Order: sequence, then C-alpha cells, then structure tokens
Amino acid sequence: VQLQASGGGSVQAGGSLRLSCAASGVNFGRNAMGWFRTTLGKEREFVAGISWRGSDTYADSVKGRFVISRDNAKETFDLQMNDLLPEDTAVYYCAAGSTRTVVTDERLYTQWGQGTLVTVSS
Repeated sequence: VQLQASGGGSVQAGGSLRLSCAASGVNFGRNAMGWFRTTLGKEREFVAGISWRGSDTYADSVKGRFVISRDNAKETFDLQMNDLLPEDTAVYYCAAGSTRTVVTDERLYTQWGQGTLVTVSS
C-alpha cells in the first residue's frame, strides 16, 4: 500500500499550485481520499476530501480557493490550489480514508503519503 504525493513548491501569494497523489495497493475506488496539512507548531489539519462517488468537502479556510478531484481509473487524486495565501504555507499530505464518505478526523485515514512542501511568499 503506497501513496505518493507530488507537486509542491514555492509560489507568490495569489498564485496557484496543483498537488497530485498516486495510490497503489489501496481500495481506491471504494474509499474517500483526503488532503491534510501541517505547519510548525500546529497539529495536522484537514484541508479537503472527496468521497468515493466524488462529493467534495473543504475546510472553511480554503473553501472557494481549492478544488479536489479524483480519477478512479488512474487511482489518482489532485488538489488544485488557487489564490494561495502565505498562511497556506505547510507540508501537505495525501491520505486514503477508511470510509466511503469524507470525514475530517485524521484517525480515520489509514494510509498516508510522504508529504510535500508548499511555500507561499507575500
């Protein structure tokens, strides 16, 4: 079972980045997938999730700016991040859920990618 995240980098405020996560060995098509992030001194927080049928859920802090999508055939899911703010700077993790619908509790995500750094400068 493996999740591989990619697409992090540095961007100025107002810019965009797209994160991708490739999954293998997970029951991809039957479970929700999610993105979380963590910054120094803070707990990991839920960013966005997508259910097995494609329904999306977002943290209030990113609603309207981020879009999560999935491709069940390719077993990948992405996070398109627009209008980035300096406070979006974090290490972003992709995760495979143990439920079909999106949950925000990280304890219900059983597999995690390695994390990818996003830095937004003002």
